[in-house]
Amino acid sequence: QVQLVESGGGSVQAGGSLRLSCQGSGDPTSPYHMGWFRQAPGKEREFVAAIGWSGGDRFYLDSVKSRFTISRDNAKNTVFLQMNSLKPEDTAVYVCAADLRPVVEKYNDPFEYDYWGQGTQVTVSS
Repeated sequence: QVQLVESGGGSVQAGGSLRLSCQGSGDPTSPYHMGWFRQAPGKEREFVAAIGWSGGDRFYLDSVKSRFTISRDNAKNTVFLQMNSLKPEDTAVYVCAADLRPVVEKYNDPFEYDYWGQGTQVTVSS
């Protein structure tokens, strides 16, 4: 079993920054990928970013490109999401997920992922 715990959320004004962390437990042997998703009240879960096992392959939702950066530290079993220039529309619960059998074409598909955290709230005010 893999367990994921997010942290780093909070309330900021528009234009501010937050750095989210996702701490994993367990030690999967597969070259798993990691993703970040977000969900606002009454809305469907939305893909935000994903990163390959080595950290070289990165994918982003178009609306967060140039503002968000996903990274990982496999030695510490942690994935990060640096969020800059935050906008009110970024307000959501942010959830990290692990894909133990990654298919690159499905990096933005929530059904591809095997394990999920509980999420951390991000609130951006205008």
